Amino acid sequence: MTDVREIGIIMNGVSGRMGYRQHLVRSILAIRDQGGIELPDGSKVTVKPLLVGRSEAKLAEIAAEHGIADYTTDLDAALAGPQWEIYADFLVTKARAVAIRKAIAAGKAIYTEKPTAESLGEALELARLAKDAGVKTGVVHDKLYLPGLQKLKRLIDSGFFGRILSVRGEFGYWVFEGDWQPAQRPSWNYRTEDGGGIISDMFPHWNYVLENLFGEVKSVYAQAAVHIADRWDEKGEHYDATAEDAAYGIFELDGDITATINSSWTVRVNRDELVEFQVDGTHGSAVVGLFGCKIQPRNATPKPVWNPDLEDTHDYDADWQDVPTNDVFLNGFRQQWEEYLRSYVEGTDYAFDLLAGAKGVQFAEAGLRSSAEGRKIVLEELSL
Repeated sequence: MTDVREIGIIMNGVSGRMGYRQHLVRSILAIRDQGGIELPDGSKVTVKPLLVGRSEAKLAEIAAEHGIADYTTDLDAALAGPQWEIYADFLVTKARAVAIRKAIAAGKAIYTEKPTAESLGEALELARLAKDAGVKTGVVHDKLYLPGLQKLKRLIDSGFFGRILSVRGEFGYWVFEGDWQPAQRPSWNYRTEDGGGIISDMFPHWNYVLENLFGEVKSVYAQAAVHIADRWDEKGEHYDATAEDAAYGIFELDGDITATINSSWTVRVNRDELVEFQVDGTHGSAVVGLFGCKIQPRNATPKPVWNPDLEDTHDYDADWQDVPTNDVFLNGFRQQWEEYLRSYVEGTDYAFDLLAGAKGVQFAEAGLRSSAEGRKIVLEELSL
């Protein structure tokens, strides 16, 4: 008979969009429903969620729909239960640090969304507290698990690009203002006082993508903008947007690589996917999105000639070759959850910990500071 270990997970913030869909339904419940994760020794580890939130009625509804026995609005009581080994946090950023401090004090392992805190000082404090308490920590790095970026990683590892020269990223879409059509993002995203802003939301992602695929980020130059100041909230009431809805960044990486990434909730999409990265190297280039990846090697690169007097009829899109999907890719959130759980059970080092999360906060803080001061910010190496 196969040995199965059940791990209790406190899931705080599961009524939110990301907490419910990606972490609860597509990750933890998917792991539970498949019977757990198989370990190298043939045993299995499975999961049992405890739902935590502010609305008991909402929690009861989610629990009934998905066959979950345990839920509570009392976080302190949940943390006091020895059967719950891991604390998972999907709260809004402003509420995260307080809850994580409590969980560390209770001796729980930590798995959290990003950003891990509102400031670099606070993010480092959490990392130090966890280290001193000897608890394992994990921070969501979901973009690294996207099929498109996994294909890109294979290209990099194979030497396809030769020497990488530059990375250009475009992310975003039009978020409705909320007056004549409801906005598809919560209104707190557009209020600085509530922890909003596209820099704090997206720059931590760009930090770990750049760092884990291309090289350490050495400096940040960013321009933030509140392009749309008038928005309407979930009740249809007007409010003044105080947090930036777009940011334009230039980043210096190790290896003399230059990265530029535009992030915007005020852009209409004219690309194949909501996020795309173009990587150019001496031996080839690639364009990748959430799923797709296309390449153009050096020996198949056309020779464009600039002539504004003649219409250019060349089909440049046809010069690119699709990289086939040779693997079965899991949902990125679930794949990282499985890696974290294996590391937790086996007691191995886990790279994407609270210190890694602090680097994302440092990156976002540098972006905001760069925009406010109008200058490039050099990043210092972080340590505990």
